[in-house]
Amino acid sequence: MQVTRAADYAVRVMVHLAGLPSGQRATRDELAASSEVPEHFLSKILQTLSRGGLIASHRGSSGGFSLAKPPEFVTLLEVVEVVDGPIQLNVCVAAGVGCCRMTRCAVHHVWADAQSALTKVLRGATLARLAAESQGEGAWS
Repeated sequence: MQVTRAADYAVRVMVHLAGLPSGQRATRDELAASSEVPEHFLSKILQTLSRGGLIASHRGSSGGFSLAKPPEFVTLLEVVEVVDGPIQLNVCVAAGVGCCRMTRCAVHHVWADAQSALTKVLRGATLARLAAESQGEGAWS
């Protein structure tokens, strides 16, 4: 199981935006360079984040991109789900979908617990915290 490249890039962009001083915007070129996201991929990511209500696009000479809400109110889970959709480790733990084997499946509770643990960790990681942790670090892993 792996986060998609698009979600990884979106997280990089969001952490960068969260680290900007209040009221400051980043241009597309700045985001591509600072987040190490290929420019041809960046446009699609920015559109997705904008449609998801996570960033705002500003036009004009002082235009650019900024977070649509304070970074302490945006979680890593929200960013990943805007890009990739709901976290789903297995079809049997999808929201609103019942599994006919659930009552007799020895593995169902493991999938459910793993999904719960993953979403809890991602929900606990705010952009504000991640941006604070990334200050002074120039390289992305």
